[in-house]
Amino acid sequence: MERTQTRRPSGRRLSRRGLTVVSLLAMAATALTGCASGKSSGGDGGQSTAPAGGGAAAAKSNGKNSIIVIGGKSDDPFFSAVKRGVEDATKLVKAGGGKVTYLGPANYDNLGPDVAKLTQTAISQNPSAILVPDWVPGNQDSAIKQAIAKGITVFIYNSGGVEAAKKVGAVKYIGSDDYEAGKAGGAKFAEEGAKHILCVNTVPGSANQEARCKGIKDGATSKGSSSKQLPLPSSNFGNPSAVTQAIKGALLKDSSIDAVVTIGVGDADSAAAAIKQAGVGSKVKLGTFDLSQSQLDRIKAGNQLFAIDQQPYLQGFYVVSVANQYLSYGVLPPQNPLLTGPLLVTKDNVDAALTGAKAGVR
Repeated sequence: MERTQTRRPSGRRLSRRGLTVVSLLAMAATALTGCASGKSSGGDGGQSTAPAGGGAAAAKSNGKNSIIVIGGKSDDPFFSAVKRGVEDATKLVKAGGGKVTYLGPANYDNLGPDVAKLTQTAISQNPSAILVPDWVPGNQDSAIKQAIAKGITVFIYNSGGVEAAKKVGAVKYIGSDDYEAGKAGGAKFAEEGAKHILCVNTVPGSANQEARCKGIKDGATSKGSSSKQLPLPSSNFGNPSAVTQAIKGALLKDSSIDAVVTIGVGDADSAAAAIKQAGVGSKVKLGTFDLSQSQLDRIKAGNQLFAIDQQPYLQGFYVVSVANQYLSYGVLPPQNPLLTGPLLVTKDNVDAALTGAKAGVR
């Protein structure tokens, strides 16, 4: 995966983003208007009873909320978008006299234990809330439960789903459903004629990536096609050359493969290079989870079938703003999970996605 560098927007860009932020703040306010105070309604239909404590946490912090967001590494393009959402929602927190801190691992080589350590670091700072993906439950859940036992409000976002949030006692899950996203992608491949799909996983063992590949397989199977996984060492994540060569080798070894899907946009760029180098561009379709300019350009040009967008900007924006409102006023949207995706971007709607990318929110 190519390293990306965060740049400060120019005055003109800031103006456009300012309008976008104002719109999203209005959306958040609308979503929260009329929500139950203290706890959401229980029952079926995706609603759940939220743990008590919003008002208590607000009283403890005098409304000046201290929120710690744990996310991906700084040069991960996906989490660059998450961080932009976090930064825009932070304006709401700062307006109330609070603060938001972002923590991320240096790499993904030892993801579960490293994020568990980051959670322990967050606990030691005694924040009002910790917002964290549940990537590797076997490593992370103990630390998350420790945070909740100490009276710290926890939201799960990005990975884990509503079941993970319920298991550890978190307030809510905000993000996409990785399994359902995978099913949509697998079915789309099959509908477009792909019979043998390769799901490339550069973070094997991570709950959300495993769910993605399982969803691809089940979606493909439901339409009469098949899928298998290509697990690669997590040290390959962020190494475009290594990923390209691994995918190229798989394509040359198995000529039946007629579709490749990757778990992230950097790997999709590597897959595109591998397909070209293997000389199979005329028969192998490409898809990916997540979105970037290069994916949109390839979809527009007809060189990529789809990208599955979970809208990372909204994940960062919503999890911080919803947590802040819950801590301050005890209000909470009743939907659990609060979904930001999936949305399949194809040639049919790529122009709208390109417009969103120019606005800095896709």
